[in-house]
Amino acid sequence: MTSAWTRESWRTKPVVQLPEYRDQDALKSAEQRLSAFPPLVFAGEARSLKKTLGDVAGGRGFLLQGGDCAESFAEFHPDNIRDTFRVMLQMAVVLTFGAAVPIVKLGRMAGQFAKPRSASTETIDGVELPSYRGDMVNGMAFTPEEREPDPERLIQAYNQSAATLNLLRAFSQGGYADLQKVHQWTLGFVGDSAQAERYKDVADRIQEALAFMEACGITGAVVPSMRETDFYTSHESLLLPYEESLTRMDSTSGRWYACSAHMLWIGERTRQLDHAHVEFLSGVDNPIGFKAGPTIDPDDLLKLIDTLNPNNEAGRITVITRMGANKLQDHLPKLIQAVEREGRTVVWSCDPMHANTVKSDSGYKTRRFDAILEEVRAFFAVHRGEGTHAGGVHFEMTGQDVTECVGGAQAITDASLGDRYHTHCDPRLNASQALELAFLVSEMLKQERNAAFTAAAAAS
Repeated sequence: MTSAWTRESWRTKPVVQLPEYRDQDALKSAEQRLSAFPPLVFAGEARSLKKTLGDVAGGRGFLLQGGDCAESFAEFHPDNIRDTFRVMLQMAVVLTFGAAVPIVKLGRMAGQFAKPRSASTETIDGVELPSYRGDMVNGMAFTPEEREPDPERLIQAYNQSAATLNLLRAFSQGGYADLQKVHQWTLGFVGDSAQAERYKDVADRIQEALAFMEACGITGAVVPSMRETDFYTSHESLLLPYEESLTRMDSTSGRWYACSAHMLWIGERTRQLDHAHVEFLSGVDNPIGFKAGPTIDPDDLLKLIDTLNPNNEAGRITVITRMGANKLQDHLPKLIQAVEREGRTVVWSCDPMHANTVKSDSGYKTRRFDAILEEVRAFFAVHRGEGTHAGGVHFEMTGQDVTECVGGAQAITDASLGDRYHTHCDPRLNASQALELAFLVSEMLKQERNAAFTAAAAAS
């Protein structure tokens, strides 16, 4: 953080991907109200997440980050929140068995309402209107009224985020995450699938271990972590007026925290070193991520890391690669080598979704499960070759029974995409596909763990 940083200093920098609000007085009014609202998260929670991410960076944990591409106002329902949370719990259990390390659960929830766009406008039948930028900005319907950016949507996003966080805290700390209920987490539409059977086998083994531990006097009453879990939230830090309004100084440390989420990340389109988004996030003390596509070179990567984390604090930076399998194999080794050579500490995470978006024959934007899996495999293979830790995965997913990504054990086809295609932006894995991917990642983590044991044994 530079001495000149303030909550507002981003306003002196070039900025991209912000909507153009016609009514600046209405925007100012929304910002003032948000500034007076309670924080959505607390500094101590963000510090706790940073500490656990520091363990991930040191190879002592694994990051599972997942949730909606873009949350919506229309689909806001406690069942949808519960189902996504439940899938995350299932995936974490499966990954724990493979990695034998703690899994950091980080939702793309309670704030992921805005999306960057490749063009500021779109044209249909000769009519040009502003692009849909997420419910936090404007509406999906292609009408002048809906597409006009509306500052009141910032207030609605805050209120929905607060309600979502309230429910997530109840689920994670109120007994729903109790390992004794591991069998109850299976979603109905996944119940007859092959991965549900595999999950049942894992759950049976957990129940056997819990019965043994209980016989030894170790129960949830003695060890609270057996009946509750830490669950954190994250979103892309895109709408800087919203983020600034929810930034607070922590009274115990005197440091600034963005209190809209525990972790924020910078997207591929907004990570310019001299621009507003990097300026803003350089001064808050939350854990920070940024997307790294195939265009980033090692020098720019190091400059970005040093700008955001000048003290090389463990857990501060998560580099989220999004390249596609072939480009990742070409580009990622050079990035890892530069970071290792300069002694920088980061969490390496893989977003296999964004570089694998295609248009199907039926006209839907989709992602192919095999391509997603191929990029994850390439990510693990590169880290194995470099002797570094593949620290996490970043998925766009939902607990709903959608048909948006092609393939997987469910064998969703191009023809069936329209059956339940509900996303407001990009296609998401459904619960069945997400759980299937968790088992595949678990196998890779197990291989990484076995290779580490073998290397340690040979060295001794």
